[in-house]
Amino acid sequence: MMKQNDLLERTFVFGIDCLKFLRQLPNDYEYRLIRFQLGKSATSLGANYEESQAGSSRADFKNKCRISLREARESNYWLRVINALEDKPDETLEKLLKESAELKNIFGAIVNNTK
Repeated sequence: MMKQNDLLERTFVFGIDCLKFLRQLPNDYEYRLIRFQLGKSATSLGANYEESQAGSSRADFKNKCRISLREARESNYWLRVINALEDKPDETLEKLLKESAELKNIFGAIVNNTK
């Protein structure tokens, strides 16, 4: 079973890995838009989970986790867009896609199992 501190680290690393990945994208209009959107959602995912750790109630915790779930879903979306635009396979992108899907599942389970 994953400890919550492990998830804090995992969401932090995901945000950083996304920001580093975004550096290698072309600097045209479409990718600038994606860079901005993915950069926001990937880092917000971890920031909201970090905030959830100091929640004033279970409802507050669940709400912050629900926001993290939305951000994980948005991150996964933008990564899929990049994947559709790319002409060649990218190992880093594949890793980020996998991690975003796993984070979606984890936060979905947290939201659904928190009373």
